[in-house]
Amino acid sequence: MKRSDISGFKDFDHEEKVNKVKEFASLTEEEVALLQKTGSMDIETASRMIENVIGTFELPFGVATNFLIDEKDYFIPMVLEEPSVVAAASHAAKLARPAGGFKTNCDGPVMIGQIQVIGLEDYEKAKKYVIENKQEIISMANAKDPTLIRYGGGVKDVEARIIETPKGKMLIVHLIVNVSDAMGANIINTMTEHISPYIEKLTGGSVRLKIVSNLAVYRLARAKAVWTKESLTKKGFDGEDIIERILDAYAFACGDEYRCTTHNKGIMNGVDAVTIATGNDFRAVESGAHAYASFKGNYKPLTHYERDENSNLVGTIELPLAIGTVGGSTKSNNIAKIALKILGTKTSKELAGVFASVGLAQNFAALRALATEGIQKGHMRLHAKNIAITAGAKDDDVDLIAQKLINENNISVDRARKILSGD
Repeated sequence: MKRSDISGFKDFDHEEKVNKVKEFASLTEEEVALLQKTGSMDIETASRMIENVIGTFELPFGVATNFLIDEKDYFIPMVLEEPSVVAAASHAAKLARPAGGFKTNCDGPVMIGQIQVIGLEDYEKAKKYVIENKQEIISMANAKDPTLIRYGGGVKDVEARIIETPKGKMLIVHLIVNVSDAMGANIINTMTEHISPYIEKLTGGSVRLKIVSNLAVYRLARAKAVWTKESLTKKGFDGEDIIERILDAYAFACGDEYRCTTHNKGIMNGVDAVTIATGNDFRAVESGAHAYASFKGNYKPLTHYERDENSNLVGTIELPLAIGTVGGSTKSNNIAKIALKILGTKTSKELAGVFASVGLAQNFAALRALATEGIQKGHMRLHAKNIAITAGAKDDDVDLIAQKLINENNISVDRARKILSGD
């Protein structure tokens, strides 16, 4: 019987790890050879990033074009597997250029570190002690990272909240930290752990969790764009009509959580793709965005659409973005370094404005497609090559079969297989 409880697996060399997995999963020699192709990241680097590495995983790396953000042109690096996302973002950015592109307004790089305190006799008194001693807490935490202080960062404030939980009351202490151009998780986790003994002494309670919060409400990024009714006119649809259809689609998302979830997913198609490309933590960005969508009680769109005084469409977005230009894999992953070089952003604040602009563009593109010809027409045309590959096409046959599927308006694996077989 196959077993996965292999003692000392983490200490095996790379070849031994691969052989164990090969034996367990009955991998072919061809499959093992594919695992050995690690692309731009050598196996030693990969093994320093995570544990039990047997290979690397490649995703397409593309660039979205046409982005004009705060009067500066950008190529936007995007890493993802879904067809039409890069093309949709590029087209949305092109349609926004006549009215000046995207304008951004982003908060500073301020994150929250949380310390959970339990077992207090008097929670109000403990909360008072924390606030009264906030300067000492700030000094102790900042002493842990003098480099951050030299760059203008560090703990700027301390907050304390009493919450009700299934296990009774808890005191939650917040460190409000300017993390400069980092995402900030490692900095904050180190600080919260460092000051926890002092918090216990100060309050008389027991500290449990000491951890960053990914709900970065002090680190919001906003972007705005105008799409003129003239730029939106397309075959079969008047610009005014398209705007009205987009507003109808937006209203649907405002009123229905089932639709709103997919609405916000469309935003994150773009945001996640740039997050991955730049070596940032897309899981933190995802969780923060969706939590923020629910922050006021009901799950709502992260974007907003309305007409301006000239009957043009105005789109805005606001979401938390815990991202950085330093730290994490932004420096250990060579492709992430290239992506950041392509962007040319100087600060995490500028980078956040780019992310927000891409999210708004992606959402607009999805709404425009949904409100007119439907999402599948353009998506499936771009997906045709994947369908051909799935059916077994290789090399030049991929393009030939994909084009035939498009011409027939029958983009399906069954049809691709029949074409391959000469039908």
